[in-house]
Amino acid sequence: MSQKLLQVDRLTTGYRTQTGHMVKVIRDVSLEMQQGETLGLVGESGSGKTTFGMALMGYLRPGGQVMAGTVRFDGVEIFSLGPADLLKIRGKRMAVIPQSASLSLTPTMRVGDQIAEALTVHVGLSGSELSERLVQLLTQVRLPQVDEIARRYPHELSGGQLQRVAIAMGLAAVPELLVLDEPTTGLDVTTQAHILHLLRELQEDLGIAMLYISHDIGAIAQVCDRLAVMYTGQIIEDGAIAEVFARPVHPYTRGLLSSVPRLAYAGLPRAMAGRPPGPGEHEVGCSFAPRCAFADETCTTIDPTLEPTDQNGKIAHLVHCHHWQRVVASEDFGQLQDLKARTKKAVKLEPLIELAEVDITYAKRGLGAFLRRLRGVPEPPTTVSDFTLTIHRGETVALVGESGSGKSTIARTIAGLLPPSAGQIRYGEQDLTSVVERRPMEMRRKIQIIFQHPEASLNPRQTAKQLLDAPLRLYFKTARKQRLERSASLLEEVRLTPRYLEYYPGQLSGGEKQRVAISRAFAAKPELVLCDEVTSALDVSVQAAVLDLLDGLQADQGVAYLFISHDLAIVRAIADRVVVLYQGRMCEVGSVDRIYAAPYHPYTETLLAAVPEPVPGARARRLAKDVQEAEPPARGCCFQRRCPRRVGSICDEETPPWRVAAEGHVISCHIPLEELRESQMDLISTPSAAAHPVVVDGP
Repeated sequence: MSQKLLQVDRLTTGYRTQTGHMVKVIRDVSLEMQQGETLGLVGESGSGKTTFGMALMGYLRPGGQVMAGTVRFDGVEIFSLGPADLLKIRGKRMAVIPQSASLSLTPTMRVGDQIAEALTVHVGLSGSELSERLVQLLTQVRLPQVDEIARRYPHELSGGQLQRVAIAMGLAAVPELLVLDEPTTGLDVTTQAHILHLLRELQEDLGIAMLYISHDIGAIAQVCDRLAVMYTGQIIEDGAIAEVFARPVHPYTRGLLSSVPRLAYAGLPRAMAGRPPGPGEHEVGCSFAPRCAFADETCTTIDPTLEPTDQNGKIAHLVHCHHWQRVVASEDFGQLQDLKARTKKAVKLEPLIELAEVDITYAKRGLGAFLRRLRGVPEPPTTVSDFTLTIHRGETVALVGESGSGKSTIARTIAGLLPPSAGQIRYGEQDLTSVVERRPMEMRRKIQIIFQHPEASLNPRQTAKQLLDAPLRLYFKTARKQRLERSASLLEEVRLTPRYLEYYPGQLSGGEKQRVAISRAFAAKPELVLCDEVTSALDVSVQAAVLDLLDGLQADQGVAYLFISHDLAIVRAIADRVVVLYQGRMCEVGSVDRIYAAPYHPYTETLLAAVPEPVPGARARRLAKDVQEAEPPARGCCFQRRCPRRVGSICDEETPPWRVAAEGHVISCHIPLEELRESQMDLISTPSAAAHPVVVDGP
């Protein structure tokens, strides 16, 4: 029988505000973990997941303190230990793998030296033993050419490689407990599939207990044995993951699961109403009551306790709810996925922007290029090659592909931030091959961009009022009072009240910041909005709300979207057409319904197979080789080196032909379509019919 490794008993932590008031962050949490157990911790942003994970290791944010309760690791009370004793546990017996490896690794140290430092401090290795262990760790996390990788600096590695380095560092001392804080957020689906597979293998081989913190419920389902759901610093549901997924009894858990977009179904997931209270905003009763359809006076006056559920004489799991029996008895209890139909019903077949045979390169021009030619150095392949696409008014076209496939590069070129090296870009009669500074002001207004990380694009020293006022002054020259009224209405359009005008970005949640960024883009009354991974860093409920918001704004204002994402489940929910890119080369173009039904390009098949569906026990398939290619091959198929279905030397030598799979659906591949269709029919469930328009376009 496994032994208790971790025991958390009624832990409450908080911090003192400038007024001297103690604000609770973690509230009365009790939790146990067994040796070798994998526990998933999910919840919306701000729910306290990361704070709780760090508290297990004795970390509290500056000004934080333990108000009540204990954390015992292998019987030892963590918060009773001094710095020297904590150092003996952290990194050696307990380790953490952070969300952003690029920010947690020292940029001026080679990655091999950083792992070696962990081995020296926590394991005491040196000399040949240290070198052997370093190679073993890098090999264990499936990194190629380990000697070369060890000599590189962090900026010379891809996102997936950096995350593997962070995992190797966390595993250096073979800890008994590994805290993983959003370890795959921001990675493309194929890299994520390989990382999740690696984590499962390491856990099985080494018997490490893992606390997997994430808002990605699909990833949690792939890795974990048990699930704990956190809301406003409390555990509100806790049980075996298969049981919680099959029969969630807390309304919040049900809301989270229904917010997850599904690969096999078209339609927008429904977002939960309202938002979580901020720290210190909730004091009495159930914190979820303002958002709960089952709430009554009891919920607003008495805080529920975490109690065992009893379904058909069987204790299923623990739940923090006064009325979980009413939830179970409700008519829609068995129906988790309540999809919402797209608002937009049709697309005008009127071209808005046309890209023809566009090439884009980051290679230096001018004197640098001349000297390179003199030395006989061949020109590097273009980052994007022969890209041809027409976006119609009111249409949503999705660009999908792994990191490095050229998606954001294309968006930057359309926005005028990077000029193309060849080809044509036309917006009606306007030539857009020039950079944004040379474009007319009216054309700048018509094309707006929303970035992945709003905190990087919103000035932290400006309020939302100032951020929204800037485009109104630039493009419309209206009076101050009119601009203020327009700013308030823009926030209301994205479901934020006018009081948010006075807030700075640092006072907003991730979802609220993204809504302000969307408002700023729509302030210009654009005709085309470039959405660059706008939902990838958001939790599932906020993600569902943002997708619904974008859909509603499109229906009201007729705007077109270029929607960039590596998540094909999200793309299925929002897009009309899909363009699949690999190494800046188009592999497949088609309507959203056609793309998700066989036949599809082997690369599209790889992307679809890697999507982590929120089904416990299901495993995403890893079809393509797990390598990061620096550049595409000089000739032949761009996907030839990784393709699981390559047919021979023809893939290496000849550019694949464009095959017409159906009206508006074309695939660039040497394999006959019937052969592809027969081998791919079992990949995903037969999609439900969706009311999306079919627009014929392609190379």
